[in-house]
Amino acid sequence: MPMAFMLQRNKAAVKAPKKGDGFEFMLRTLVPFLGVFAALAISAVVLLMLKTNPIVAYSAMLQGAFGSISGLSQSLVKATPLLLVGLGVCIAFRASVINVGGEGQIILGSIAGTWMALSFPDLPSAILIPACMTVGFIAGAFWGFIPGLLKARFKVNEILSTIMLNAIALQFMNFLLQGPMMDPEGIKAGTFLAQSARLPESSWLARLIPRTQLHAGLYVALGFAVLVYIFLWRTTIGYQIRAVGLNPNASRYSGINVPFNQMLSLTIAGGLSGLAGVIEVMGVHRRILEGLTGGYGFTGIVAALLGSLHPLGIVPASVLFGGLLVGANTMQRAVQIPAALINAILGLIVLFVSGSALWIHNIIKKRKTAAVVLAPVKDAEQ
Repeated sequence: MPMAFMLQRNKAAVKAPKKGDGFEFMLRTLVPFLGVFAALAISAVVLLMLKTNPIVAYSAMLQGAFGSISGLSQSLVKATPLLLVGLGVCIAFRASVINVGGEGQIILGSIAGTWMALSFPDLPSAILIPACMTVGFIAGAFWGFIPGLLKARFKVNEILSTIMLNAIALQFMNFLLQGPMMDPEGIKAGTFLAQSARLPESSWLARLIPRTQLHAGLYVALGFAVLVYIFLWRTTIGYQIRAVGLNPNASRYSGINVPFNQMLSLTIAGGLSGLAGVIEVMGVHRRILEGLTGGYGFTGIVAALLGSLHPLGIVPASVLFGGLLVGANTMQRAVQIPAALINAILGLIVLFVSGSALWIHNIIKKRKTAAVVLAPVKDAEQ
């Protein structure tokens, strides 16, 4: 194979053809939302089979999620950890790796942040809150660094390693909440609840709306969405991560350290999930307790896919999924349908969004492959 052809092929593989940018943007933007509507349409058929009016059910869902200050604020509360996890997933996907370890990273971040707050309760809020967030980010980053290192050094599949680390983190949290970190007040009262002591007020995140759980962590998440966009599209490291995701072989040929960038992306993704965990503790629960993650580590993946794996696109996608989580509970109470059906509806949405993302990936890959093959021919004709 002539060297000129190889160079042209590698260059075209790393740099997406400009002509198809608009088409790719349309695919990544519209198709995931069509997947959501398709899932809701199928769910409507199921509701009809249960003799439930789907219009009434979905109206209750929308009303519960966005029809009041309370519902909207709760949707934004749910969207905050989803946004942070989704941003981490976005960085990992851009480097052609998958972070399925959000659950474990959330747990590690919440444990580290709680330890910091309980160990230094006399620090002023201006120091304690950033310190807790920093420690939580570092703990989550460490939990993401492990599968990244295994991937870079030993070619261990990151999906398997992150899932196993989720189980380890969960058992570690259960051990701490039933032993060293169990609430002393609960022990004195004889309740022995699996939860930590209440965090000092100096570590609490301010509530944005009175009598709601909406907290200042939302601003932190939105700020990181902008930072991640700048990182991926305005820095050299971000360019290298995106190049690795587009074509690892071409990136390696051009001198980019592919294993390092994949390890770095998983580490940053873990840090963002860890930050989500500590913010959830300081802003909502104000202590660690069982069920803290709320499935955010997995739902955040779908939010990232729905947001077209773009940091700014994940913002509305997270709000939408946060609204679905809140509205689903309202719908269940309004039309008296089984809780299992709610999980099935959310599962269908996950399935259709994930499937649409795979379909989009295959379509774009075929278009880029065709562009690579035709590029030398066009040059020869000119």
